[in-house]
Amino acid sequence: MGIVALRPVRDADLDALFAQSRDPVSVRMAAFTSEDPDDRAAFDARLARLRGSADVVLLAVTWNDALVGSVGSFVVDGDTEITYWIDRRVWGRGIASAALALLLDLVTVRPLHARVASDNAGSLRVLRKAGFEVVGVETSFANARQAEIEETLLRLDQCPVFDG
Repeated sequence: MGIVALRPVRDADLDALFAQSRDPVSVRMAAFTSEDPDDRAAFDARLARLRGSADVVLLAVTWNDALVGSVGSFVVDGDTEITYWIDRRVWGRGIASAALALLLDLVTVRPLHARVASDNAGSLRVLRKAGFEVVGVETSFANARQAEIEETLLRLDQCPVFDG
């Protein structure tokens, strides 16, 4: 599979992360994205805010030393949620699962929460493999689809035990 690692997001990563966040297939799959994925000024402002927040963990995901995405956690209404975005060119290689496992070692708050478009089978598989359990569904507006869609809510109550 190669070596998956996490490190702080660097200024030099921003162009690649912006390009990844604009990929039309990825945007549609993620569904709950920024209003305009092509707005570089909004992207830069958001990343600056996230990188400067004490309530946010934002890390670059590397695979064999190449930047392939980001993973992190943030607090909303007192709940810690996780997020990740992996470059579509490397989907299906276990990178998201490995990156999430590394994040779960770093972010020890429990419970942890996650939300995913209910039709995003890949993300649901990654989260379930990491030990997240479905706790509900709701209908929410998805910018990427300009429609209300079903969103699955998940929670991780304890550290999972990975068996390889």
